[in-house]
Amino acid sequence: MQFRAILRIVGILVTIFSVTMIFPALIAAIYKDGGGLVFINSFAFCVTLGSIVWYKNRNYKKELKAKDGFLIVVLFWTVLGSVGALPFILSEQPDLSVAGAFFESFSGLTTTGATVIVGLDELPKALLFYRQFLQWLGGMGIIVLAVAVLPVLGIGGMQLYRAETPGPVKDSKMTPRIAETAKALWYIYLCLTVVCAMAFWLAGMTMFDAIAHSFSTIAIGGFSTHDSSMGHFDSPVINLITVVFLIIAGMNFSLHFAAFSIKGFKPGSYFHDIELRAFLFVQLTLVAI
Repeated sequence: MQFRAILRIVGILVTIFSVTMIFPALIAAIYKDGGGLVFINSFAFCVTLGSIVWYKNRNYKKELKAKDGFLIVVLFWTVLGSVGALPFILSEQPDLSVAGAFFESFSGLTTTGATVIVGLDELPKALLFYRQFLQWLGGMGIIVLAVAVLPVLGIGGMQLYRAETPGPVKDSKMTPRIAETAKALWYIYLCLTVVCAMAFWLAGMTMFDAIAHSFSTIAIGGFSTHDSSMGHFDSPVINLITVVFLIIAGMNFSLHFAAFSIKGFKPGSYFHDIELRAFLFVQLTLVAI
């Protein structure tokens, strides 16, 4: 096991994660909800921690094996869930225990969707955005994002990708280079999120709610900015949009890549896939029941 090389990569990934604290801070500035300082402090802690871990192991650039990739993923989700709990711990509203803060962070990143927070409607917009953003990052996997944007992870990138990505999509690269495959996955993920947010906005949500709920819908997580979730909007149109995008997000993303290739739209990529046909059959059967 290349422990020093693994620590080096974990340090880099924690530093990447620190950037996610900036966006809620900007939301706090826009809405003037007073929640920005929490995220600035969390950003400073994460970037310092990640930088120290990376710096002390910066010269260890060994080739990673599959078992190293699995260990990195396990360590990273453990560390990421822990540092992701910082804003919940530091925030005065809601007043969560340390255990509650960790639960909320891990629930968001793993797209579990369970929550210990009551009174979402009264929370600062920055914290609400952060919860949704955690789910969005966890939906595709921030390690896949790291493989896409960091050339320094080119060595061992396939091991990280295979360890992180579930299902058959990991066994066949959609593009010749693994970094390009990761970029393609995130491009599809981002495009679906934008289209979903626009649909929610046109259906009557505020722009903030539309973006926030597009995060949790495409991630198939279930977090909301309201205690009553989608029931808050009391809109059959919004419910239908949610169902449609949940089904789209539940499909194998390699199918989306194949259908929307540079050669034009190919709907046959969907119809000929036995996995998708089985998935839709199960969904329709449950709806009928």
